Amino acid sequence: MAEERIEVRDRMKEVSLQQLSDYFALENLTPEIPLKHVYIKHQEINRPALQLTGFYQHFDNERIQLVGKVEYAYMQERTPEEKEQIWDSLFRTRIPCLVICRALECGPEILYKAREYGTPILRTPSSTTEFMGRLIQYLRTVLAPQISMHGVLVDIYGEGVLIMGDSGIGKSETALELVRRGHRLVADDIVEIRKLGDEELLGSSPQVLRHFVELRGIGIVNVKEIYGVEAVKETQKIDMVIQLEPWDREKVYDREGMVNESTMILGSKVICYTIPIQPGRNLAIIIETATINHRSRKLGYNAAEELNRQVNENIRRRQKEREERERRKS
Repeated sequence: MAEERIEVRDRMKEVSLQQLSDYFALENLTPEIPLKHVYIKHQEINRPALQLTGFYQHFDNERIQLVGKVEYAYMQERTPEEKEQIWDSLFRTRIPCLVICRALECGPEILYKAREYGTPILRTPSSTTEFMGRLIQYLRTVLAPQISMHGVLVDIYGEGVLIMGDSGIGKSETALELVRRGHRLVADDIVEIRKLGDEELLGSSPQVLRHFVELRGIGIVNVKEIYGVEAVKETQKIDMVIQLEPWDREKVYDREGMVNESTMILGSKVICYTIPIQPGRNLAIIIETATINHRSRKLGYNAAEELNRQVNENIRRRQKEREERERRKS
């Protein structure tokens, strides 16, 4: 399936330092420097150990800088003049902020240079390793590449199924039938997708639309209120895409499943199945079956390949029997 068939809207992600500080309950040692005007746009962070020694080659000044026990011990051995020069060199690069871990003491020379260059200084009681892990996970989530797509996302047997198609083709009705069959709705109409890591795609619903489904002729229904909390889910990894389209008699549809179609979402390849719509076809059962079949393939079993193997074995067996009969006649 061509990528152009998917309507996407790219977003530039950023998070304010105030949001980050509130989330981790950080202590602000420079309250006179506003945090809400400082924005973090990079998922990576840095411990400026080499920079404290004067090595700034390949230094990324847009990353959050963490100071832990090692950096603190190194600075304790420097003279007051050296400390002033070292911090001046670091803050002159216009880093977004400096976070001191383990609730270590903040020397006056740090605060002086931080105020001079307008760089916020924050502090946390957490250990450097613990805070670094939590911070990286947080930044990778909030700063992950994100798009909004028109479709419906459903959790079917633990597999995230993104149902797509033209408006009015029956995506919401199919999702509602899947919910009645025991599956869970994640998003209807608009699906927000974040890319976590190299391949993982995480889908969710915009807060204002969460748990709501639009049914033409009926209106808006709240799936959570009607079917209970077990019928909805906040987020779900996207494992496959179902593309619904009107039945085209001139088009040849896959009837064997030997060739896997795929589509690209945020640079990640996702398995895609095109299902033609025709009166009498139970889409919920078809999508449910497609999901089960997809899980079987991930576990190493491919029904199409198994059928092909059995057919080939049957042909070889009959060929061998025919050759045996001809040999006996001769």
